[in-house]
Amino acid sequence: MTVLHAEALTVTSGQGTMVAPISLAIEPGQCVTLIGETGSGKSLFAQAILGTLPEDLSASGGLRIAEQDVALDDPQALAGLWGKVISVLPQEPWRALDPLMRARQQVAEVHALVTGQANPEAAARADLAALDLDEAADRYPFELSGGMAQRLAIAAARAGGARIVVADEPTKGLDIARRDEVARRLKSVTQDGGALLTITHDLDLAEALGGEILVLRNGRIVERGPAAQVLRCPSESYTAELVAAQPRNWPDKPAAQAGAPVLTARGLSVARGGRRLIDRMDLSLRAGEVVGLCGPSGVGKSSLGDTLLGITAPAAGTVLRGAGLARERFQKLWQDPPAAFAPKLSLGRALKDLMSLHRIPADRLPPLLEKLRLEPALLDRRPDAVSGGELQRLSIVRALLLDPVLLFADEPTSRLDPLTQQQVMRLLTDLARTKGIAVLLVSHDPGLIAKATDRQIALSLETAPDEVASATGIGTGRRARS
Repeated sequence: MTVLHAEALTVTSGQGTMVAPISLAIEPGQCVTLIGETGSGKSLFAQAILGTLPEDLSASGGLRIAEQDVALDDPQALAGLWGKVISVLPQEPWRALDPLMRARQQVAEVHALVTGQANPEAAARADLAALDLDEAADRYPFELSGGMAQRLAIAAARAGGARIVVADEPTKGLDIARRDEVARRLKSVTQDGGALLTITHDLDLAEALGGEILVLRNGRIVERGPAAQVLRCPSESYTAELVAAQPRNWPDKPAAQAGAPVLTARGLSVARGGRRLIDRMDLSLRAGEVVGLCGPSGVGKSSLGDTLLGITAPAAGTVLRGAGLARERFQKLWQDPPAAFAPKLSLGRALKDLMSLHRIPADRLPPLLEKLRLEPALLDRRPDAVSGGELQRLSIVRALLLDPVLLFADEPTSRLDPLTQQQVMRLLTDLARTKGIAVLLVSHDPGLIAKATDRQIALSLETAPDEVASATGIGTGRRARS
């Protein structure tokens, strides 16, 4: 019995075809993964299957789920199947989680309403423990790191026991250990006859999941086949370019000629939610250098960046920013791009308001859009009507418009395909060099950190002795010094 069958499924807008006809059959126990550039149509295809397309887009073709025909022109046709038959792991945890509910409540509600679990609280605790979220059970989504929020969304989506799981970038923002754990949990969906449809830019995840891979470009399938064959011996040049663009294959970067410090921290301690995350750190960030910040999810990387920028106050110690530099020149690239934009405003309106407020010339915007391969027409849309990768690049545009001297880049490429990721990191590195911007780069990808940064700081969950991070080495521990 075919669990999910799409026949010539097409997505169109007023401007034309967004996703060309795609036919796909997923059998019980099968994994299918979609890869391709940001904006290639992967998420739109999934949204058409789920009945969650934006209002200005429409789907046509045939769709059958669990032996039930689904009317693609009726957005509510799938409502009765959500949670029980088909569930989704969305790309943006911020959009999936209720900001007014604690983590345990989010999962318990699914158990209570979808499965009728007699003790939903206990079931929720077990789900959270399986993803190492025990300590987060009583926290709200805004109190969680990006990786923790992603794991909470996974727990909530899986709680209903749906046979079909659609996972949209399920491992973005997760360290390698967490990514591998999520891959194992996703594969477990297929072990009892379920089916998995995954959209990802993470080629290592795609290979770990196995099954069939579909490579999309400009809304069309350019290659499909078994995962190992497609990723190790691609037949299409475009697929080969995607594989070659993984960070571990990048050339080594020339050493930076760093300038004067733009920010210095002394004896800095960072706390969040009553927990001491970082203790007595000394740190200096210089103009023109790219410094990598790595460590497992929840260790305090985002909290450190917020403290350096003055978003949150330090628990102890001092942060000194360059004399005479305006506060807005210390900018953050948010791990979750929706946090950078008002949800009800068009992207163009949001950027124009920013430029008007800070008296930024209008001619600064078009060159940045071009460098980041963003179509001007995207500015007419709201944040929820563009892909995650497009929104991430638009958040980079927003920060660069303010002529920053320091960029705290919190997972700035986590939603980007390998090709776009390489281009964006090259742009950030070039800007750091030519404009004297200090970049503090957070990433869970050790290959990207090794290839894109001049020196690294590693934070660990275990307190360790002070250690100096050299230009090529990695300082370890919460008290790591730079």
